[in-house]
Order: sequence, then C-alpha cells, then structure tokens
Amino acid sequence: MKTILLPFLILILFGTISCAHQKSASYAYVNADGYADFENTERTVEKKVIYSSSVNLTVKIPDTTNVQLAQIAQKYRGYVQQSGTSMCVIRVEEKMLSMALDDISLLGKVTSKNMYGEDVTDQYADFGIRLENAEKARLRYLELLEKAENVQSALLVEKELERLNETIELLKGQMNRIDHLAAYSTITVYITEKKKPGVLGYVGIGLYKAVKWLFVRN
Repeated sequence: MKTILLPFLILILFGTISCAHQKSASYAYVNADGYADFENTERTVEKKVIYSSSVNLTVKIPDTTNVQLAQIAQKYRGYVQQSGTSMCVIRVEEKMLSMALDDISLLGKVTSKNMYGEDVTDQYADFGIRLENAEKARLRYLELLEKAENVQSALLVEKELERLNETIELLKGQMNRIDHLAAYSTITVYITEKKKPGVLGYVGIGLYKAVKWLFVRN
C-alpha cells in the first residue's frame, strides 16, 4: 500500500509547488498519515526599487573622462561595469546616486540627463514565496526518500529532489540579482568629444569677436 501511495503523494507535492505565485499563499504538505496539511502565510517584503540614470556628456578628452568616471565610482563605493570611448557604465551605492551625478556634471557639458526607478517589490516577493515553498517541499521529499521501499520509488523522489534543487538555486540567484541592483544604482554616461575648430575656424572666431566688439560693448 505504501508503495502505491508514494507516487501519489509526490504528485500532490509537485502540484503544490507550482501554485505558489502570490504574496499570500497556501502551502500543502503531506503528513505521516498521508493527508495534506495547509498553512496560510502572509509575507511582508521590504520595498525594492532599482534606480538608474543616463547622462549625455560633451568633453574635451574622452579617455580622461573614463578615468575620472572610474574615480567617481570608487568614491561612491561602486565599480565600473563597462568602459569605452563613447560610453561608460558605472554603479554606485543607491544612497549616493545624486552626489555621483553632481560630480559627473562637473566633467563636461551635460546635454541631457534622465533618471529612472523600477519598483520590483512584487517580483521579489513572488520569488521569495516560491523559494520558501520549494525549500519546504524539498524537506518533505527527503522524508519520502527515507520511506522509499524500492529502487523505482527512490529514483522518482531523487528526480524531483534534483529538479527542486535547481529551482531553489535559480530563485536564490534571481533574488540576489535584485538585491544587488537595488543596492547599486546604474549610471550610463554617453560621451561625446567636443569639436575643435580648425585653423580657419579660429580665424572666423577671431573675426566674429572683433565684429561683435564694434557693435556691442559692455
């Protein structure tokens, strides 16, 4: 009878894990008598917001600007994610984002600046519920593995345990990624080199200033 009941219990557990996708969730577990126990759990999750900013900056020497941006990232406890002649991406601590942007504005002429915020609290909470559900289900599968009376039943449980372990690692990775992105804001700086006039250009500028002086004087 136990051999027949074991696959059925596994199916109950499998169906239970797939259904946990809301902040308030019901968990079903199989007790020693073969009946499902239900537990209602309310989760309170800290608000998670990912901030990012983009800056268009016109500078004289792009290579020097990249060095300065790396210094700004280090100053505000962050790091350089990507660096190039036309674009540089840095990350800084979220609380220091405004100060870092102020420093970047001093490196050249800012032609545009944007800031974005993405609230990922619900997504983070969903991952947390699914992770908790999967971890509790794994414990139940380990109990079933101990009670397995033949190789076929044991292999069936071990297969589900392997799948659960992969799911748990994936969910942990997704939650860690959100934690990191929320803790370190992203600043993407688009770098444009300031155009320098040629020889005739300097002559034209000189003539312009001379003519302007004839007509407009302070």
